[in-house]
Amino acid sequence: MPSADRPSLRNSLSRAGALSIEMTRWPSVTESDGEAAFSSCLTDLLGATSYFQKHPENLLAIDSHGTPARQNVLALVRGKGRRCLVLAGHFDTVSIANYSSLVSLACEPEALTAALIDELTVKTRNPAEENALADLLTGNFLAGRGLLDMKSGLAAGIAALERFAELDEPPGNLLFVATPDEENRSRGMRSLRDALPTIAQEFDLDIIGGINLDASGDDGDGEEGRAVYLGSVGKFSPFAFVAGRPTHAGYAFDGVSAHLIGAEIMRAMEMNSALCDKAHGEISPAPVCLEAKDVRHGYEVTTPAHVWLSFNWLTHQRTPEDVLTAFHALATAAVRTALDAQARNAKAFFERQGSGRAESHEGQVLTYAELYQLALLHGGEAAVARLRALDQSLADGEDPLSITRQIVAATLAEAGLEGPLVIIGFSTLHYPRVHLDSAADHGRTFEHTIMAAATACAKRHKTSIKPKQFFAGISDMSFFGHRPAAGQTQLLSDNTPCSAFVDQAPDGLLSYPVVNIGPWGRDYHQKWERVHMPYTFEILPDIIYEAALACLSEED
Repeated sequence: MPSADRPSLRNSLSRAGALSIEMTRWPSVTESDGEAAFSSCLTDLLGATSYFQKHPENLLAIDSHGTPARQNVLALVRGKGRRCLVLAGHFDTVSIANYSSLVSLACEPEALTAALIDELTVKTRNPAEENALADLLTGNFLAGRGLLDMKSGLAAGIAALERFAELDEPPGNLLFVATPDEENRSRGMRSLRDALPTIAQEFDLDIIGGINLDASGDDGDGEEGRAVYLGSVGKFSPFAFVAGRPTHAGYAFDGVSAHLIGAEIMRAMEMNSALCDKAHGEISPAPVCLEAKDVRHGYEVTTPAHVWLSFNWLTHQRTPEDVLTAFHALATAAVRTALDAQARNAKAFFERQGSGRAESHEGQVLTYAELYQLALLHGGEAAVARLRALDQSLADGEDPLSITRQIVAATLAEAGLEGPLVIIGFSTLHYPRVHLDSAADHGRTFEHTIMAAATACAKRHKTSIKPKQFFAGISDMSFFGHRPAAGQTQLLSDNTPCSAFVDQAPDGLLSYPVVNIGPWGRDYHQKWERVHMPYTFEILPDIIYEAALACLSEED
């Protein structure tokens, strides 16, 4: 479309900044009452616009989960034909607790920014604080919980939607969606995914693609943050539940150290770059441990019977079977290394003592699926009933690692097994790796259309936007337009102890290519979370609009 025929940019682009600040002022921490209330605030805001005053039937709020219900908000601008592009983003945020004395200002961007400058100016600063102060003093960055991640992305999508609605005859249909719960289990996006086939049928839409609006970080000049992401990393959370043999601390070699086995697993996994995955020329982040602790209550001079570790392992192409197989091999080697070390130390100790008591131990590694079958053999249907009741009682809890740990411990008890052994499985929801390559020719065409429009728009703004292969932040993209493979789902289900962390995707889901185009900034989830305003408020809405227009103008 020639530039002279486009609606004026001024209102739509200034609208993005105002919307970003307004929505940030609506606190919406995951699992909070604010998250539940956000959808009605957003529905009211969209309902007050001229388009939805004329077409209220195209503005929907659909229950997702929780009590009170969290809702997905859907806003559809209709044009000619059936072709439809979806713009999607989440509205929940992480906790505001890390703002400490400034917690009351966490969701007030302008006041918070001024307060942070005052606080940072008078204190001794570490490097991260030095960078934050320098950024805030430029006037190009604005702070606020959720402003970067990701209400400014939602605002850019709304501004593009409203501009699309101004066209005399839009070349297709544009659907904006805002979802809850991305920071927890992506229940909002997953419920939307499940409902979308019916919605598409009711509105007679052919969904041809999607743009996710999530934020990225950039510690440099923004070149890496100004990006179109063609895929999103896969997330696995393998756990190791280690069972040793407890003993009095004065008789160390009478038992088996669960801590020693856990330490060897940690040494083999933590930040091990050899375990990084690679695809399309990009390397995934190294695995890191999210939790490591012994499982005991209170103090006693006895070595712990159980040690728990849970890791975050991001992938670019590995399947669930690949990850579980690799983790099994790693844990098996770690058990052998730990037991051999204990045997050597025991032998040396008893030789010095003049005793021949040293003994070696054999260990084993079981998947959770194998452990569950042993629990069934040992305890029968009564054991299964107890485990199901425990699973149901814990399903709504907010700490997935604690929930999984409790279920594994109960299953081990039902199986009647003793250490040394290690149980492995997956402790939280799996986020599938997604990429345009799975859409073959359709994906390549979608990429070409998006990039051509985004690049031309960036050039007009005298900036740059580049293609990148994988969004590293773990996102709703994993479920947006994605139809999971049945074989992978079964292995994940069998080895994820809590059923609430298994994605039970129904049949008949829609599949379409998705990219991510969102704001950039720094330190999201941290106290210094801040968005780069010139790009996010002025340029990003234009890029999203032009990309959407190009996709919808394409002929099949």
